[in-house]
Amino acid sequence: MSVARRLRIAGAQMGPTQRADPRAHTLGRMIALLERAAGAGAKLVVFPELAFTTFFPRWLIEDPADLLACFETAMPNPGVQPLFDRARALGVGFCAGYAELTPAGQRFNAAILVAPDGAVLGRYRKVHLPGTIAPRSGARFQQLEKRYFAYGDQGFPAFRAPAALGGAITGMLICNDRRWPEAWRVLGLQGVELVCIGYNSAAYDPNGGQSEDAALRVFHSQLVVQANAYMNATWAIAVAKAGIEDGSGLIGGSCIVDPHGRIVAEAATLEDEVILADCDLDQCRQGKTKMFDFAAHRRPSQYGPITERAGVIEPQGPD
Repeated sequence: MSVARRLRIAGAQMGPTQRADPRAHTLGRMIALLERAAGAGAKLVVFPELAFTTFFPRWLIEDPADLLACFETAMPNPGVQPLFDRARALGVGFCAGYAELTPAGQRFNAAILVAPDGAVLGRYRKVHLPGTIAPRSGARFQQLEKRYFAYGDQGFPAFRAPAALGGAITGMLICNDRRWPEAWRVLGLQGVELVCIGYNSAAYDPNGGQSEDAALRVFHSQLVVQANAYMNATWAIAVAKAGIEDGSGLIGGSCIVDPHGRIVAEAATLEDEVILADCDLDQCRQGKTKMFDFAAHRRPSQYGPITERAGVIEPQGPD
């Protein structure tokens, strides 16, 4: 009889991080959340996208020094080492989003997955960048990820975690990635069992207009995680930075979803909060060997348009 693989995971939702907040203050909040999760028995803690800073792409930052101050030139580095040290002392792994500056000067919206012994298991660079390169005239807040970051260039890798993390096949997505089923399916085709997602999603339509409010955006945020977790038979944990940040609203709605698409834990606030769930990784087998047995049921020869083009080509109408 096989031994069940169980893993207690935690989402470390963060309330707002203001632009003026000292880095040490933000790091202290993250360590406090880590300790709270570890005290509740968690072995893996997931932090939001761009966890160490405010969501700076909402600003037009024209001073190069101010912009570079938002980026990490290595991970870990002296500024974040206390988080790595405390996690290793507690025997807890973690996933956290950050702004990456490479030695070649490339900038990415990135995430890192760290084992309980402090070893780096994997890195991911956000592929689906929203927003614009040029600022929108007259807008109070911008969405300038395309201006500040390059598109992720390493695909959607999955990583085999060590036994301390249940040996889970783990992948990472960042914010807007969670809305694109192609990203999930690439992870699914690697047998993913746990998808870690950090996000900073506006509580209003970031592209202008009045068609989306915070409630609708939370609904959509959770909907895509539930649907894609089900369609790829994987656990998923989606973790927000939430609340009023520099005058701009961010949704919460952090949640943990099981391989059947059910929310099993959900944040109740827009502040620093820990959510927990016990994940039986073997629950993934139900979908992977039945409804979503990819080897038995997928027909890649019919999916050409997905990779042949980005935009829509409508069918011709009748003469």
